Order: sequence, then structure tokens, then C-alpha cells
Amino acid sequence: MANDAPVDYYEVLQISTNAEPETVHRVYRLLAQRFHPDNGETGDEGKFRMLSEAYHVISDPEQRARYDIGHQQQRQERWRLVTTGNDLGNDFERERVLRVTVLEVLCTRRRVEPNQPGIFILDLEELIGTPREHLEFTVWFLIQKKLVQRTDNSTLAITADGVEYLEDHHHAGQQKRLAAQNEQATAAQ
Repeated sequence: MANDAPVDYYEVLQISTNAEPETVHRVYRLLAQRFHPDNGETGDEGKFRMLSEAYHVISDPEQRARYDIGHQQQRQERWRLVTTGNDLGNDFERERVLRVTVLEVLCTRRRVEPNQPGIFILDLEELIGTPREHLEFTVWFLIQKKLVQRTDNSTLAITADGVEYLEDHHHAGQQKRLAAQNEQATAAQ
């Protein structure tokens, strides 16, 4: 198969996860007739092979029980990803603020030390107080947008486009950071 995603045998058989054995058998026979390679109109060897594999697992009670454990975990993982998506609004906002902060640090470095405008990502991590793993996406994004570039010695430096972006977005980012700090101070009291 083209991708490595696990196959959902219930989807292949077009049945519910709580389908009775008689239903599994009946649906399999119907689909097997449709996709059998000898069927000139709708035959499909690949689909027939996958259908047979799914039936072999789902029709055997022991194999089905083992399969159901993994299947349930996959479904829970899908739902976890969906529910995690609910927090994206906050994540997008944090990411926006982090981008502006990275640009501020790099802009300050370029102004203070124009002959050595770059900062290593480890130094950036220490200056901002954000783990490197969290900075990787931000740095990738800023490089792709050509707001930041990697220098010859692998440091990060702001570009002219990055300075213009910072000038356009600095005030909004500063206000949001101040509001967030005020909320944290109020919550701590």
C-alpha cells in the first residue's frame, strides 16, 4: 500500500464494530462477489485481497479480539487529535507572540552587533526561556517566510523583511504580551 496507515478492517468490510458473526459473513459474501477478480464488471484484485484479509481476522473470535484492542487504541488516538485541535486558538496566539519575540531578539542583536548579527538557537532558547523543541517550528516558519535566515555558521539572523514585519506587528504583539502578563498577575492574587 502507498501509506503506512493501519487498515481499518471494519471499514473494508463496511460493517459496525459490534456486527454479529452472521452479518460479517453475509456482508463479506456480498462484497467478495462484487470485487472477485473473475467479475468482469466490478472485479478488483487488490480490494478482494484486502477484503479477504479483513474477513479472515474479523470472522475469527480470537483474532478479532486482538484486533479490536489495537483498533480501539487507534480510534482513541484519532479522537485525542481532534480534541487537541480545540486548543489551537490559544496555540496560534502563543505561536504568534513567540514569533514576534524571536524577531525582537534577532533585531536587537543585529542593531547592537551588526558585524555578528546571528544567534545560535541554543542561545536563543536561553534568552527567550523557551525549550528548543518549541522553537523549532517557529524558526522553520520564520525561515520559510524569509523573515529569518541561517548564516554560514548556522546562526539565526533577521532579514530586512523580518525587520519590516517586526515594525508592522511589534505594537500588537507587545500589547498581547502585556495583557497576558496582567492576566497572570491577577490570577496569582
